[in-house]
Amino acid sequence: MANLGDIKRRIKSVKNTQQITKAMKMVAAAKLKRAQDEITEARPYAEKMAELTNSLASKTSKESHPLLSGIGGPKVGVILVTSDRGLCGGFNTVLLRTAENFLVEEEVTDPSMYLVGKRGAEYFKRRSANIVGNRVAGSGRPQYATAVEIATDMISRFLKEELDEVHLVYSQFQSALTQIPKVQRLLPLAPEEEPEKGDIKGGETEGPTEILYEPSSEDVLASLLPKYVEVQIFRALLESSASEHGARMTAMDSASKNAKEMIGALTLQYNRIRQAAITTELMEIISGAESLKG
Repeated sequence: MANLGDIKRRIKSVKNTQQITKAMKMVAAAKLKRAQDEITEARPYAEKMAELTNSLASKTSKESHPLLSGIGGPKVGVILVTSDRGLCGGFNTVLLRTAENFLVEEEVTDPSMYLVGKRGAEYFKRRSANIVGNRVAGSGRPQYATAVEIATDMISRFLKEELDEVHLVYSQFQSALTQIPKVQRLLPLAPEEEPEKGDIKGGETEGPTEILYEPSSEDVLASLLPKYVEVQIFRALLESSASEHGARMTAMDSASKNAKEMIGALTLQYNRIRQAAITTELMEIISGAESLKG
């Protein structure tokens, strides 16, 4: 049975841990606010870029640009965005499981992994995966230059036919409590089919909308495609950064609450043992006094 000294040391230790988790929660909350503002500002641009690129690609033949050609193949590249540190709940575990499930479902036996974040790198290094790129996620705001470097590397491998397709695995930020793992195909670009002219929506027939591109839609698309890949990767970095801070804030909040409950339980145990010791001492004193009277 633990004595009073052991329980007192445990209470002090848990209180110190609680101070750390509270501080980490506050830091994560401050970083989350900045990251949330950044992704809120970046999303409309990324979505509009994807919309415009898809619109142009749907009107252009696949042979017009190498980033449009191809129907996939066995040589699959995966860009996985994780964090450098732990203590963020199941953030990294969910992303790693998502990447593994994707590889199993697509029956990819030897993927080329480009890993952003130490957690993903550690995981796939232990499994002797084919790692073609590896960089830390960093603790600050993701830089666009990082997305450009990643995009340039993967586009180069795709054009050299070292890869048949490239996929992006990241965590989409919804709120501090909710982060959704996403798998997005980057290359080759698979344009969504646009509604045909004259489609009926809401009971009205929409007329044709003709957009003119100068010098030509093919030239505009050729300049947009590399930028599209860069912007999508940059968005993934921002989404994952905000998701990590949200997950860490939630995890540290839960840890602080658990520490509070543990301190309460230990304090109750301490008081019970102390009360029992005092009662025992009183009984001994009373017994001694009674024996002296006899």
